[in-house]
Amino acid sequence: MTNCDPRLQFVEEIGLFFDQSGLTRMAGRILGWLLVCDPPHQSMSDMASVLQASKGSISSMTRFLIHIGLVERVCLPGERRDYFRIRPGAWVELMQAKAAEITRLRRLAEQGLDVVNGDDPALRERLETMRDMALFLENAFPALLQRWQGELRRA
Repeated sequence: MTNCDPRLQFVEEIGLFFDQSGLTRMAGRILGWLLVCDPPHQSMSDMASVLQASKGSISSMTRFLIHIGLVERVCLPGERRDYFRIRPGAWVELMQAKAAEITRLRRLAEQGLDVVNGDDPALRERLETMRDMALFLENAFPALLQRWQGELRRA
């Protein structure tokens, strides 16, 4: 893969982002390519060629991306092979899932506060900070998502 093509450099940056986020670099590279490729659907062979990766690696990582809801498999009329593309609505659903994680984090902080009930104030402060931040984000997220969807309707 050459570093001269800005799209391929972007693909590598997305791969690094995924890697640093605790996911796999190859899944990030596939997602990065699907974000910038034309046409927006790509076969496994197309991706293996562009990303210089094995079909086995592409196959397992596309299954992972399908499982987490970012990518979908599509069939084209008259074609025998499957194609992959970014799933419409995937980003909003991903953020909704993050909002649910924030709610779970707040509940865990509250559980921790129940556990330490009357203990040391410094210990309680750590859990209160965790709870308060999660509560703030939990309250802000729905409005942000609603605002985003309003922006989409205006566009």
